[in-house]
Amino acid sequence: MGTTQRRRPELAAFLRTRRARVTPHDVGMPPGFRRRTPGLRREEVAQLSGVGVTWYTWLEQGRPINASAQVLDAVARTLRLDAPEREHLYHLAEVPYAHPPEVITQSLGPEIQGILDALDPRPAVVYNARYDILATNAPYRTVFWLEPLPPGPMANALWKLFTVPEEECPLLHRETELPVMVATLRSAYGVHTGEPAWEDFIRGLSAASPLFRRLWESGDVAEPGRRVKAFRHAEAGEMRMTSVSLSVNGMPECRMVVYTPADEETRRRAEALTATKKSHP
Repeated sequence: MGTTQRRRPELAAFLRTRRARVTPHDVGMPPGFRRRTPGLRREEVAQLSGVGVTWYTWLEQGRPINASAQVLDAVARTLRLDAPEREHLYHLAEVPYAHPPEVITQSLGPEIQGILDALDPRPAVVYNARYDILATNAPYRTVFWLEPLPPGPMANALWKLFTVPEEECPLLHRETELPVMVATLRSAYGVHTGEPAWEDFIRGLSAASPLFRRLWESGDVAEPGRRVKAFRHAEAGEMRMTSVSLSVNGMPECRMVVYTPADEETRRRAEALTATKKSHP
């Protein structure tokens, strides 16, 4: 299936999930009687956006119609889309966005690895938009129980988190953290919808993890950002770390994520853990 053909069903599903979460009260409309839809009706979205009911219906049905930036902005305002969702809508509708995505450069120079190593004892990693692990430092591999990166297919953080038994997952509070990661993945997916590598990844992880499939079907999108996360380690116990995402020049869809201890106890445990690993490799 071509990129355009694949994006249309994705656009239709995205619009339906966004419409379902906006209530008449949210937009100052009376609830009315015999409302069978969980959110706004199609004709209400069309009316509030200033577009024809037939046109909006065709858009939500994924038909091959053209949309202008002005019309998409109106629909985005009606559906109360935030910035990541608005950009996602543009990509799915194949309308140029204000900040078009650049080509991903997958090669990492020795300078990037040097920066990662210099951050020791802070765990640090470079991800691409799909959460493939492109480079790490030793503390990251220690805290997250990751073996040295294989020479073949890339390791992937999402695949690890969703396919290991829950009791072996290094991430605590999976019920709140995993939905954010999947929403971040979907935000990037809008640019790559229909690409074989991405479609194979989504299809494979959906088959391997019912939880991932359910979160993926929710349609939520989000951007990466600063978060405080809790991790568990068999030797060090629970550790709370603040994750900060940094852009990497020349790799616009990649980011360096650095984990800083969020409290003194975590700092002590992390330093003791990495020191032990250095003395007993």
